[in-house]
Amino acid sequence: MSASPSIRTVSALRDVIGEYRLPRAILTALELDLFTTVGTKSWTISDLSSAMGVSARGLDILCRVLASAGLLAKTKTQYRNTRLSRTELNANSRTFRGAYLELLRNGWGDWSRLTDCVRTGTQVEDELPPDDPAYRRQFTWAMHQRSIEAAVEVARQVRISGSGTLLDLGGGPGTYALAFLDRHPRLHATICDRAPALDVAREIAATRNVRPRLSYLPLNFMEEAVPGSYDIIWYSNVLHIYSPEQNQALFRRLRSSLVPGGRLIIQDAFLRDRLGLRPMEANLFAVTMLLCTERGNTYSVGDTSRWLKDAGFRRIRTFRLKAGTGDWEGGLLEASHPR
Repeated sequence: MSASPSIRTVSALRDVIGEYRLPRAILTALELDLFTTVGTKSWTISDLSSAMGVSARGLDILCRVLASAGLLAKTKTQYRNTRLSRTELNANSRTFRGAYLELLRNGWGDWSRLTDCVRTGTQVEDELPPDDPAYRRQFTWAMHQRSIEAAVEVARQVRISGSGTLLDLGGGPGTYALAFLDRHPRLHATICDRAPALDVAREIAATRNVRPRLSYLPLNFMEEAVPGSYDIIWYSNVLHIYSPEQNQALFRRLRSSLVPGGRLIIQDAFLRDRLGLRPMEANLFAVTMLLCTERGNTYSVGDTSRWLKDAGFRRIRTFRLKAGTGDWEGGLLEASHPR
């Protein structure tokens, strides 16, 4: 959500609630494999409905909505894919982002159970637990497909020249580690995560020429000490998974994993105002943490900075990314190991 709505009238309330309609139509198209069936051809509704095994009336209405949103193009009586739906939304394309689309689809079901989660304060129960290797593999691929472009943009803006070693802590697929390695030819990086996630990271790195400078550390870093000593620890999209107490305990341990003067850089969905109301996206993502994690939440820059200071870090500062880059609107938080 690019802007925070101001709901002061019934009309405004109606408009906000009604925003579920287009996302639901898009999810239905994905569930029916519509974009994959359309592929690179142009179709009449009659031919397309026969190929998909669905009603012509229902498909006609759905395709009109998708064309209104720019996901299909219409010429007279025929529909075809646009660039996005022909590539990232098409299972036959090499750039298909199936794992991330599946994560978005699953989110609809999770959010439909929000009322129960608010009542109980506990997360929804998935068919596969988070530690299941199959779940972890699917989720790790989804995180890679989510951050491919963002990682490149962030690596261009974060200054780590002169640093020799980087730990991508909770790095999953290693998308950010690879982006930093591409940017800095003398850098050596280590991806730290659980073993099933690192299996995906190895598959992704196998096609890259950075493998001699890339290492893997299978570890549950919330329960085990992080070995080694690094110039940079990159902690991206992990803070929100854990409670304040868990993050504070981790920060205290991470000091010993940094060289003197080394930096801990955190990317997350930070809240930026004193009341914890902005940006809206950070609060909406906190709902996702309620639904999907045991203790997760989103946190303010001020609270996180205080945790870092209490853990012994110094020179704590925010770093704003260029608009439209990075995984979140709020940018980064950086802290240094005292020399």
